[in-house]
Amino acid sequence: MPKISIIVAAYNVEAYLADCLASISAQTFPDFEAIVVDDASTDATAQILEAAADKDQRIVAVTHESNQGLHLVRKTGVEHASGDYAFFLDGDDAIAPDFCKELASEIAGHPADILHFGLDVVGSNGILESECQAFEAFNNAPTDDAAGEDILRNIFDPERGQQVDWRVTQRLMRTELLKSAFGAMTGERLERAEDGYECFVISALASSYRSFKQCRGYIYHYGRGVTGTNEISSDTYARFCAQFKACLDAAGDFTQQHGLAWTRESLLGFEHKAIELLANDWNVRVPDAEKPAAAKAMAEVFGLEITAREIYRFVRDRTYAYIDACRFPQDDDALFAMLDIARSFTDLDQRSSDFGRYEAMRDKAEEHVVQLQSAHERLSANERQSTRIFVTSHKRADMPASDILQMVQVGPGNTTDRFLDAFHDDTGDNISAKNPMYCELTTQYWAWKNAKADYYGFCHYRRYFDFSDVEHEENPYGEIMDDYIDAEATAKYGLDDDAIAKSIAGYDVVTTGIKDLRGIINGLGTPKAVWAAAPYLLNRDLRHVYDILCAMHPDYAKDANDFLDGHYSCFCNMFIMKKDIFFDYCAWLFPILEEFERTTDMSRYSKEALRTPGHLSERLLNIYLMHHKRIGSGWKTKELQCVHFTNPEPEHVLEPLQGVKDPSTIIPVVFAADNNYVPMLTTTIYSAMKNADPKRRYDVTVLQKDIDGQNQQTMREFFSRFSNMNLRFVNVDRKIAGYDLSTNNQHISNETYYRFLIQEILPFYSKVLYLDSDIIVTGDIAALYDTELGDNLLAACRDIDYLGNLNIKIDNKRIAYSKDILGMRNPYDYFQAGVLVLNTAAMRSHYSIGQWLEYASNPDFIYNDQDVLNVHCEGKVTFLDWNWDVIHDCDGRVAKVFSFAPNDIYDAYMRSRQDPKIIHYAGFIKPWVDPTCDFASVYWDYARDTPFYERLIKRVAESIVPNAMRLKAKKHQPALNDSNPLRRVIDPIAPLGSKRREAMKAAGRLVRGRK
Repeated sequence: MPKISIIVAAYNVEAYLADCLASISAQTFPDFEAIVVDDASTDATAQILEAAADKDQRIVAVTHESNQGLHLVRKTGVEHASGDYAFFLDGDDAIAPDFCKELASEIAGHPADILHFGLDVVGSNGILESECQAFEAFNNAPTDDAAGEDILRNIFDPERGQQVDWRVTQRLMRTELLKSAFGAMTGERLERAEDGYECFVISALASSYRSFKQCRGYIYHYGRGVTGTNEISSDTYARFCAQFKACLDAAGDFTQQHGLAWTRESLLGFEHKAIELLANDWNVRVPDAEKPAAAKAMAEVFGLEITAREIYRFVRDRTYAYIDACRFPQDDDALFAMLDIARSFTDLDQRSSDFGRYEAMRDKAEEHVVQLQSAHERLSANERQSTRIFVTSHKRADMPASDILQMVQVGPGNTTDRFLDAFHDDTGDNISAKNPMYCELTTQYWAWKNAKADYYGFCHYRRYFDFSDVEHEENPYGEIMDDYIDAEATAKYGLDDDAIAKSIAGYDVVTTGIKDLRGIINGLGTPKAVWAAAPYLLNRDLRHVYDILCAMHPDYAKDANDFLDGHYSCFCNMFIMKKDIFFDYCAWLFPILEEFERTTDMSRYSKEALRTPGHLSERLLNIYLMHHKRIGSGWKTKELQCVHFTNPEPEHVLEPLQGVKDPSTIIPVVFAADNNYVPMLTTTIYSAMKNADPKRRYDVTVLQKDIDGQNQQTMREFFSRFSNMNLRFVNVDRKIAGYDLSTNNQHISNETYYRFLIQEILPFYSKVLYLDSDIIVTGDIAALYDTELGDNLLAACRDIDYLGNLNIKIDNKRIAYSKDILGMRNPYDYFQAGVLVLNTAAMRSHYSIGQWLEYASNPDFIYNDQDVLNVHCEGKVTFLDWNWDVIHDCDGRVAKVFSFAPNDIYDAYMRSRQDPKIIHYAGFIKPWVDPTCDFASVYWDYARDTPFYERLIKRVAESIVPNAMRLKAKKHQPALNDSNPLRRVIDPIAPLGSKRREAMKAAGRLVRGRK
């Protein structure tokens, strides 16, 4: 009995079969048989096979009397196979000489039911090299070894990512498994998707799988046979649909007949993936004229919902490609025909199991279409304006609702994030590459060379003209300061088309205010002095451009002197000019700057100093305007105030998680923190995820306004280890602007109010879990989230501290506070707000965030937001088991305060301490303040695994020894002497000079009483 059986499918492959069989005979491993099944070929295949079999007795010819298709060919080959292992080889492919030898060696050393090898892909019939490389990369990608049910799921289950291919010709399989699998398969003719079906059955029955992708001796000719990309008719495509459906039905019959309920998700994944592949043929191979008929044929086989979804998939992908490339389709683009076909499917069955997937794809595709059309319409409207004020930006920013104000993205040739609804300074005739030196001048140059208008204006994504008739207060630098670019700001500063047109009508030149430098910018007095005071700008550069100007335009010398030694200037390179003046100015300005650039060595300039040409242009603008005023050009000019927006960035709007098959598995979790609290926040989230249910998806949102980018990135990298977690940061600065949210407790930060924002920031969730950042989670918060709320607004634990205070006899004001200030009917229902299950749907229907924040501004409340929630949610609370919010013993409060609580409540709290699911370090003593506090050891078990552990250790040191005392110490005593044996333990884990070393040294000195 041979070691390996090679099962070859041959049908009308006379052009390739001789090479295929020759590669078999050339194997350096002799212990094999080749079962070649001729599926009733009508060409010379039989003769070629017979000749090869005569020469090599290991080649066995089997002939079908009638053509039966590839699936039944393989079934026949398996029936004839006698080797220990077998693999399938198509008659138009080949194998390398050592292929069987490598397989035999690997399977002998590492036996498995399935050995998955790699491919060497060769393009045929016009297949592009890039397509070959992509095909090879996917099929040769490393895969994990697997056993049991994981073998099938890794291939077909969408939740596993479907990263393993289903090519049965890419596997060496135990022949006993193959005979069992093919015996369970249908005896009907199958084509097109038979690979997927056969792989499904084989993998469902297999016990072990090993990856051997480094073996690439199978030579696959991509483009031969059914993998070609030649054009097909709608009738042919209809036949393809029927063939795919037969394969999918056969897989369903197999699972049902063998009672394999666990394969349900994999079967669904097979169906979805197979239909996507089939639809790809519709997109690529069916001529545009026949696409409607082909789509109709597909719908007759698979239904309206599936067909419409697939066509919308192509609409989505095509529109996104345009969006990503920042381009717009032509009117005759295939996109619009596809969109018409997708929209033509009506009367879809909303009860269908496929309707949800259709609806999600349709919504995303239509969203892309609207985005593309809206951007195109906006830019078209921009181009029609006679007055065009270009807003220079290198980042996404809010814009007033105006067609006159038009964003230009600068320097975008070096970025992949191109703005679809903006113009770009790297198109047409441009100097975009000089943006690091020329700053906003690259916009001016682009407009000069490419844009058409009667008026040309320029401002900045942070700075705009104030087109209103109202004079607004300015700062010492001559600017109006404001925060957000919104509807209120648009109205206040006249940033709409009507106000702009009215403001500049009849003027030739508009600039920012020409200011007396003796009264602003620290009273420096002259433009020359302002330049000299700039730390990154060189005085010689100002002198050099002055010399260039005088040489190129001697008649400007007086104006240059008057300006530089005078007391007046406008700033920011902001102006609006009539076309002829603007063109004259550009023709004058840019040659001067080009000469400066040509004659100045800036190779050693700092980043800011490299911007010197941009800074020089501000001075040159003033000189240009002064010159034309002096010579009597007769321009009618106007000065407008400049408004500086500190927060022009667009508000980040969260969207529901994408790609989650079952939304009911999502657990939305919200935290609130500032930059200073990042180490504690990270520790809390880490503890939650370490104990989380791997089958649930945790959507973690951090509400903040100052967590810096580096800390956010560090957290993202750290939590990437949890594949079932999504981490998002939301800046809430806009949401809380205008509210007085100070707290009356020094141990409570303003971030505590952010929980009121949750209902609006996460509008797509009807239920959200909120957790403080000074807790450790030892249970699975999925169980907490699953708490039934009914019509109640939230779920929480009663506050053992508050309830204890209610019963304290001496000087007790808490009862009066609860009833008179809070107005609570039953103060003993007062709850702790550090752990909340929020019914956000109900909260939205009862209160707006404006109302919540107004309530929170009440200065009479002791516990601010917690008091607010208790006041407005009383009687609508589900009370949690005590172990979901176990308050630690801060400064002996268990004995001093908690013990005064009602007996049953105190007993329940004490029991919860034995099995806490959440430990809450409420109060002024925290583990990073006192590392010996109650439950501190639990905290440090998690904290030491985080990337911020050293920062927490530093906090411990700072809390024990005040900063001022530590700074006075001129020299530390060593924490450990060189001869101390502990050095052998410490040195490897905390090398000299490391942050961990310094933190441990500080702690060591404290413990040993050293300075």
